[in-house]
Amino acid sequence: MELGALFFQTLEITLPVFAMVFIGIALKRLGWIDQGFINTASTLVFKATLPTLIFLSIIRADLDATFNPALLGYFALATLVSFALIWGWAALRVPRAERGSYIQGAFRGNCGIVGLALAAGMYGDYGLSAGGLLLGVVILSYNSLSVVALATYQSGPRTDWRSIFASIVKNPLILGVVAALPVALLELRLPGWLMTSGDYFASLSLPLALICVGATLSLGALLDSGRLATGASLIKMVTLPALATGGAWLAGFQGRELGVLFLFFASPTAAAAFVMAKAMGGNAVLTANIIALTTLMASITITLGAFGLKAAGLI
Repeated sequence: MELGALFFQTLEITLPVFAMVFIGIALKRLGWIDQGFINTASTLVFKATLPTLIFLSIIRADLDATFNPALLGYFALATLVSFALIWGWAALRVPRAERGSYIQGAFRGNCGIVGLALAAGMYGDYGLSAGGLLLGVVILSYNSLSVVALATYQSGPRTDWRSIFASIVKNPLILGVVAALPVALLELRLPGWLMTSGDYFASLSLPLALICVGATLSLGALLDSGRLATGASLIKMVTLPALATGGAWLAGFQGRELGVLFLFFASPTAAAAFVMAKAMGGNAVLTANIIALTTLMASITITLGAFGLKAAGLI
């Protein structure tokens, strides 16, 4: 396939995802959706439609093909290593008061929405099921490491570790994975009408979530992005995906496994980072700037990264 045709094929995968984000920006500016809608829709996606999507994708998956302990283990290890490297960089370059928010913004990706949507667009049912299993590792590692970084440099009240652990265990996305695994392993068959209803409900997840991502972006915050936000954004969108994906290739991953890993590592900073930074006394403004900048950068960096990997025959 010629490079030009390959590039446009890559755009056909990435553009629909980011088009929904920009539609969210437009709808908010037009006043067609407001903060109340965004809050309600985000809650619906997080607590109901996205766990349903993950549940259905896993029970339909061929676990012999999608359940790969090496893939899950590599993602966890690469996340831990990148977290440690970013912490070391921040200790040398970032003022102490800003380090917790900087570290979180530079490593915590929006895998549950953007990563999963791109994996589904590129690899269909395999992308959804493999991505759903990866989300279990994502939620545990990202939340735990974010708490460590923010708590270490926290200036406000002390962290309630018991409450944080309970929120991780009760996370609806993890519960969706846990509920799906025994159904898939036992090869139980749910009624056809229930599966169809579930499909209708789950189909709301990705477009609604992506619209909410766009609607929560602050263009004012983007214009206020300074050196720290720009530095963290470049690490998140360029350095981390390059190193982690390169490491995955050296470790022997290729094809769709390498592709899913790249899409997860290359996802922009998660909106949940803002909530956690605000709750734990971090720099919420810096976090918002990183989220806005990485989300807008993603349409370019992910497209070019996927194109490069495809052109090299790696994914």
